[in-house]
Order: sequence, then structure tokens, then C-alpha cells
Amino acid sequence: MDNRKILLWILIIAIGISIIGCRKNNGFKKLFTKEEDMEIIRSDEYDFEIAEEDGMRKTVLYFRDKQGLLVPLMRKIPWEEGIARSALNNMIDSSELRESLKYTGLSPIIPAGTEIKGMAVNEETGICKVDFTEEVMNYETEKEEESLIKGIVYTLTEFPAINQVEILVNGELANFKFGTIAANPIKRENINLVGDLDDSRSKVVVYYKGNHFEEDYEYFVPVTIPTLAPAPNIYTALETLFDGPFQELGLGSHIPDGTSFHGVDIKDGVAYIDISFDYGDPPRDSQVFSNMLKNIGLTLSEFEEIEKVELLIDGKSLTELGMDFYLNMTIPAFANEY
Repeated sequence: MDNRKILLWILIIAIGISIIGCRKNNGFKKLFTKEEDMEIIRSDEYDFEIAEEDGMRKTVLYFRDKQGLLVPLMRKIPWEEGIARSALNNMIDSSELRESLKYTGLSPIIPAGTEIKGMAVNEETGICKVDFTEEVMNYETEKEEESLIKGIVYTLTEFPAINQVEILVNGELANFKFGTIAANPIKRENINLVGDLDDSRSKVVVYYKGNHFEEDYEYFVPVTIPTLAPAPNIYTALETLFDGPFQELGLGSHIPDGTSFHGVDIKDGVAYIDISFDYGDPPRDSQVFSNMLKNIGLTLSEFEEIEKVELLIDGKSLTELGMDFYLNMTIPAFANEY
């Protein structure tokens, strides 16, 4: 074989190797850069934690505390098709779930053994139909029934595509033990209601503080409170927050005793809240103000126009009063994370 034939064969082989290499590299790139081609591994199938960027979604689930109040808790669950269904599956009572919640003092609201037979969302109406097995009815009290229904509705309506929920059992509208009517889709409203709506003109949602003292875990609870204001508004919500929680709730607040609320001004998405400390000079501890801002910020998170909070003491900013420490004034994204 002459030198020209040898060179020709070497060239053909080199081109072939190059093409194979390109194909392998292109396939690798496609697999790991296009989200729709990623393999999502469920954490309940493999005994390791998946980082958020590898397929976990921050999702708000609802549980109840020892007073029977519904508590939103942000947890990371695996991204997968039908993420709303996965959210509910992560709320079904089990020994594993109770162990994972032990530190918080919270409990599951969906009875053990419950399965989801089907779920469908009408894209035009935003109504989600979710069909459970009969185990979903294994609760004992009217309070547990309320927590079950509202917890399911609030969890599902955290997803933008869902605004109302129909709860079915074995394909039929649920016949709840204590008379909750399921004939119409249920919307998100009146979480942890205190008081009588018939005696009010509007209502506000205020966030108070709960504690699991055995483990020193602190959490925040949304409470619906009827008011005499013609319409829900920021001033009334803050006034209610500063008045403090109803004693029967067993909740507290990061607003120190003796703190008075004087007013609020809104400008460019910032709520400037004027307060005073009736017992004398204001505290010089930045943590006191950080805690107050969390309580206040969560309450104002119910109003879409508010993005940040700034505290004023008798009309003066903290900086003007010589308290030049950093505070996170942004409205919190989640009430509780765990």
C-alpha cells in the first residue's frame, strides 16, 4: 500500500473519531443543561438529600400546632410532574413525617393511610379537583375537620394555577362528618378565624408567634380577625397586631409590651411605621427590632403593594436616633422554614 493510501485511511479514521466524540459531547450537554431532560430523583427512593438546584422546590405545606391552629411551613420537596399532588403526599400522617416534624412541635393534618386517587386542574377556572381514598375521613373532631379542609385548600392554592378546590372521596363529593358543605368549590379564606364575622364589616390576617418550648422552636401563625373597618387595610392590620393576640389562642408577639402604634405611611412600596415605647427610651438591641420586623413584615405580606418596612420612633428613623445597625426590612417570603 503506497503512502497516499495510508494517509487517506488515517484521515478517514481521524474524522470518524472526531464525529463520535462530538456526538457524545453534544448528548452530555443536552442532558444536563435542558431542564426538561433532567432526571428528577425522588428523595423517598434514594437515601440522600438532593440540593435545591438539583431538583428541589420550596413549597409551603400546612400543619397544625398543639392549639390546633394551622401553620404554614416551607419545606423543600422533589420537583416532579404533578408537584401539587406531591405537596399533599408530603402532608399525609406517617411515623417518618412525625419524626421529621418533631423539632417543630407541629403535626400532620391528613390522616395516615390516605391516598390520592386522582387530581385535575381546570386551567380556565383554576378549580382543582382532588380525589382521596376513604382514609381521609379518619379524624375525630370538628376542629380536625376544619384543619383538614383548610390545610388542603391553602396548600393547593399556594400554586398560582389553583384558586379553588373540590375535595372528593372515592370519586364523590366529600360528605364531611361535622357538616362542612362541599357542594361548591372551596376557596382560600378565614384561616384560624377568631371572632364572629357577622358582627364585622371586614377582616384582616395578622401573624402572631407560637412556640414549641420543649425544643425552643419558634413559628408564626396567620390569624383571621374580624374588624369594624369598612374594608381591610394596612392601618387596621397593624393596629390589630399591636393590640396583641387573643389570650385563648396561646400565642405571643415580638412586639414588646408597652409599644404603641401611631400610624403608617406608604411610599414607593415601603411602609413607614411610627411607634413609641411607653416605658422610656427605646431598646438598643438590634435583635429586638429584627424580631419586630418579622412580625410586622409577615402581617403586611397580605398586602401586595408593600415590599419593605421601615420603623420610625416618634417620627424619627433609627439612624437619626443613633441606632445605626443593619436590619432586613424586606417582606419575608415565608412565615416559617424547616
